[in-house]
Amino acid sequence: MDTPPSPPAAERTDGSAVQIGALVPLSRPGWVEAGRHLLAGLELAVRDVNDAGGIVGRPLELVVRDTAADPRKAVAAVDELAGLGVAALAGEYHSVVARAAAARADALGLPFLCSSAVLDGLTEQPTEWVARLAPAQSHGWQIYADFLLGAGHRRIAVAAESSVYWAAGTRILRDHLAPRGGTIIELDLRAFAPTAVCAELVDNRVTALLLLVGYPEPAVSIVKSVRRDRRLAQIMIGAPAGQPEFAEWATLLGEDGAAIPFLRYLPERLGPLGVRVEAALDERLAQAPSFVAFEGYDTVAVLAEALRSHGVDRVRDAGFWPRVAVEGTRGQIQFSRVPGISVWQWAWTPIQVVDRDPAQPDRFRILHTG
Repeated sequence: MDTPPSPPAAERTDGSAVQIGALVPLSRPGWVEAGRHLLAGLELAVRDVNDAGGIVGRPLELVVRDTAADPRKAVAAVDELAGLGVAALAGEYHSVVARAAAARADALGLPFLCSSAVLDGLTEQPTEWVARLAPAQSHGWQIYADFLLGAGHRRIAVAAESSVYWAAGTRILRDHLAPRGGTIIELDLRAFAPTAVCAELVDNRVTALLLLVGYPEPAVSIVKSVRRDRRLAQIMIGAPAGQPEFAEWATLLGEDGAAIPFLRYLPERLGPLGVRVEAALDERLAQAPSFVAFEGYDTVAVLAEALRSHGVDRVRDAGFWPRVAVEGTRGQIQFSRVPGISVWQWAWTPIQVVDRDPAQPDRFRILHTG
């Protein structure tokens, strides 16, 4: 599918605007709903920055490119955006795509603030050019593992597709659970259909099944199969990667999609800025905003402050990340070096384990915080 055109204003080349390149999954096989929420947050923040005077009197503009969950498209977009002279890059949801974009941005010396991707190894080597708002996968998924242990789960199956991201998640869970008495049983979905997964869960006497799979398929089919199998009435289904966060999940699964715990990156209560942004995002999206929309907003808020404080010329911006401090929608944002993480990292955004309430599937219950 061809890349959707950017808004006309984003293509202006008269030099009057400061441009930020936005990498967003807006077409399949990308997670389109996540991309829509991410873009809504980015766009709302740009509007707010411009209402407050822009970047030292110059308007801020987004140049949007669809990555479609394709690393090659992302690399091509980074090259194009660098050629257009954008001051920085923002966005991306899919970890494998963000990794490709980060490597290219690092090679070009172009600042990139990754909004949502969590893969620990976002770049092969430490870089001064790339920073991240979302928590590293090892941090968030260890919190999820602690939730599983606290809920009494010791025999846990993971239904996993083949990817660097899912393999990393499985390894994090196993390494954290094994010393604490937990066991991970891997179900490679190249070998098991959804109905066969059910038989494996029974045979292995597991109490929890984690979906380390793509969305909507095969995640939706697996949930339906497990929910309809009377032998598995007591099993907990979990989705640490956050598939149930978006409204489409509830639409596709109804009651079957409730009581499936997942990771969400929000505080228990939003502050005044978060409350205001939440209301504006709700209006823009015509639905409750996900945490991904807040990530988008915070991304532009950070980049705008960096551009105001350190200049638009990206060559002078190397190493500016640790000197940025911004009040975001979910707390004070600052960046530091975290052991084992190659990019500048906000350590850490608030983390919750939540699920959809079976009595009211559009309502979330907070089960655990970290």
